[in-house]
Amino acid sequence: MSRLLYGLWCALGCVCTVNSLRVGVGIADVTGPPAEIAFMGYANLEQTGHGIHLRQFSRAFVLEDDDNSTRAVFVSVDAAMMGHGVRKEVLKRLQKRYGDLYNEGNVVLSGTHTHSTPGGFLLDFLFDLPILGFVRETYVAYITGILKSIIIAHNNLTPARMEYGEAELLDANINRSPTSYLRNPPEERAKYKYDVDKTLAQVRFISPSNKIIGVINWFAVHPTSMNNTNRLISSDNVGYASILMEKALNGNNTLPGKGQIVCAFASTNLGDVSPNTKGPRCEFSGKVCDQEKLLCDLPKERCFASGPGRDMFESTKIIATKMFDTAMKVLNQKGEDLTGPVGVIHQFIDMPKQEVPPYDPVTETFNTSATVGGCVPAMGYSFAAGTTDGPGAFDFTQGTTGTNPLWDAVRDFIAAPTPADVRCHAPKPILLATGRAKFPYEWQPHIVSCSVIRIGGLFIAAVPGEFTTMSGRRLRNVVMKASGAKRVVIAGLSNIYSDYITTPEEYQAQRYEAASTIFGPHALHIYLRAFRDLALALAQGRELDPGPSPPDFSDQLITLVPPVLWDSAPWGHEFGDCVKQPQKSYSYNDVVTATFVSGHPRNSVRHGHWFATVERLVSSADDAWTVVATDADWETRYTWVRNSKILGTSHAVIEWEIPVGTPPGTYRLHHYGNYKYILGGIYPYHGFTDPFEVT
Repeated sequence: MSRLLYGLWCALGCVCTVNSLRVGVGIADVTGPPAEIAFMGYANLEQTGHGIHLRQFSRAFVLEDDDNSTRAVFVSVDAAMMGHGVRKEVLKRLQKRYGDLYNEGNVVLSGTHTHSTPGGFLLDFLFDLPILGFVRETYVAYITGILKSIIIAHNNLTPARMEYGEAELLDANINRSPTSYLRNPPEERAKYKYDVDKTLAQVRFISPSNKIIGVINWFAVHPTSMNNTNRLISSDNVGYASILMEKALNGNNTLPGKGQIVCAFASTNLGDVSPNTKGPRCEFSGKVCDQEKLLCDLPKERCFASGPGRDMFESTKIIATKMFDTAMKVLNQKGEDLTGPVGVIHQFIDMPKQEVPPYDPVTETFNTSATVGGCVPAMGYSFAAGTTDGPGAFDFTQGTTGTNPLWDAVRDFIAAPTPADVRCHAPKPILLATGRAKFPYEWQPHIVSCSVIRIGGLFIAAVPGEFTTMSGRRLRNVVMKASGAKRVVIAGLSNIYSDYITTPEEYQAQRYEAASTIFGPHALHIYLRAFRDLALALAQGRELDPGPSPPDFSDQLITLVPPVLWDSAPWGHEFGDCVKQPQKSYSYNDVVTATFVSGHPRNSVRHGHWFATVERLVSSADDAWTVVATDADWETRYTWVRNSKILGTSHAVIEWEIPVGTPPGTYRLHHYGNYKYILGGIYPYHGFTDPFEVT
């Protein structure tokens, strides 16, 4: 719609924005290498990929306010988190196309925090260590997909208005460190009904003709319904909720990633929040674990949480469906108009160098008569204990405040903390002095990225880590008070990853989240002061010093991930041959299975294409088939199996669980891939099954 027509639309009394707002949305595939690359999240060396259950997508929202020539970009990415290297390269490529239109100050990349996607892209050594170092395939896949989604959104800019809505969502999350939460002041806890946030917040963008353009939802929950035994790439509960909502709004026949309406379920203050609502139980006895130490009676019996389903797939579906149902309920209710300007502000902050007045959560004020500071990054003993969502290794337990001479010796061999570090981090016992480790390059960031986006009366605080429930509540209160905003939401795991942020009170308990609060007990005070200054400056239209840029280690990266050497087909077969055919007929809820001779899926991540499709015959005369499902759909699973590393042989198993309501007809499974020739070159192949009937 042209500006003139839009003006006439408003003049005629139709619903429109007061400000000249334009919004563009875009979605693109960012799926990383599906095989033999470790997943980022659980730090489990054995959790390497073996295929795809749900593809990863980047969902971009570009906002333009013509009244003040402001642009802001918010991108939610189906990945564990976002890193500075990825963001820097995305910006570099955007600026080749658009000049300085998109820059450090106005682009926010937020990871959903799924724990079932490939790692090796953060360029901080500790985070890439469980992945065996830097993985270029993951890095490039994320950059190209994010870039494509922003370009699509840029090209789709159209006049729009904004609305906010929210609703309570119960039985979808629990606090996994409830004893830490109880350490917060009782006067503060009395202000809240639950020990986790139960509100699903939603921003929707609506065209002048009252059609939905895009939706962003925020709900506090870890995407850890898929546990650390999973070997298939998955966007987990929040990713599936996005797919459900996009199918509902675009039409149920729309393939994932192909619709015009884009719906994100983005991360927020999820630090201590689990989707495993059955809570922690002992592995063998099934008894409830000791909540403080998470110990069980039997030798080597682990304590971990699960639920609400019978297995991780059902649990993922249940939590995703709850989020989807609540989001659709909010969407169908009258929204709160977010009329007003669009703005964005950004600042880099060198955390160990900060000294700020502490924040009093009871009076909700800063004590300007005192100062506290940040610490050089370090990880505590309880970080190695893991959480109830994914237990750790060795004999580490949560709540550890003492040291062990053996582990201290191991720590000091890598990098020893200074006496000042030990005092600064107390009562955290330092297991890894990451801020002192320099080989082969920086282990954890010292400089973090902080952004605030304004959408009318809504302020979005984009934070570089995992804020716990109460940390997030304090941050929202500070931003709201400083800016005068009606609404504040937190966008988690944005731009740079700096682990967890607990309250100072929770820090004293030294459970997993506190042991992973890398800048020490006063980290939250620093963030509260920084976001107060950012929100105030944004509300007043002032600029702030951009701060020091993070260092660039891109020329020092190392990897121990072996490359794909070659592929070969078994004797008498070619790539794409179906060596195990499906049955002749199936009905609803049956699982169709077929096995194909395969090349290594790392030869191509096949963005915009697929490794597996389900096709229905539409014309037997023309042998015409149409795709009805892909390896991005819930009902399909693509599993890759290595037969022989020496010979380079492998096979792919494709499964399709037939949904209720599938039209009767003739179907087939189709496998696509690429193989690497032993003498060089990568070549495509494909193959399909014999037809079968769905009755």
